[in-house]
Amino acid sequence: MKKITISQTATLPTKYGSFLIQAFKEGEKEHLAIYTKDMPDIPTVRVHSECLTGDALGSLKCDCGEQLDFALELIAKNGGMVIYHRQEGRNIGLLNKVNAYALQDQGYDTIQANHQLGFRADERTYDIVEFILNHFKITTLNLLTNNPHKIESLKGVKIEKRIPIKIASNPYNEKYLKVKKDELGHHL
Repeated sequence: MKKITISQTATLPTKYGSFLIQAFKEGEKEHLAIYTKDMPDIPTVRVHSECLTGDALGSLKCDCGEQLDFALELIAKNGGMVIYHRQEGRNIGLLNKVNAYALQDQGYDTIQANHQLGFRADERTYDIVEFILNHFKITTLNLLTNNPHKIESLKGVKIEKRIPIKIASNPYNEKYLKVKKDELGHHL
């Protein structure tokens, strides 16, 4: 793993509630831990992969922004952490993600589009996530996810339970969600 630089801790008041925030720089990527001051013994944790189009622009092509909103609201109430995992477009980068969107506009599904661009269906890695969890001495957690690959990838912690995120589909993301469920095994 690359050298990790850790920021100071700062407060982050949001529309969901008050959090603390800390950044973790790994090479060119800067990941965030957004967490409640009073962390339960077994915190609820969401590993949220960056999605500029969904998180910041409100894209209806995915369910990412809604998942982030759901996680921040739940964690603000119950205590825990969101790890904002800076691996845009399943770690193919923003430029390639937009190219994948263009291929999806031509009829390719999300996996086929990634393959057309020379990528696997999912290029993400989770080493930094385990580093962040170790930094906060989190050894057991409740994982807020629908993605079985995230569960399998977090080998250094005990996942007490998986908490599903239920987001309604819309006409723009129905095919995307079907592929996530049928081909990537997401629990939708």
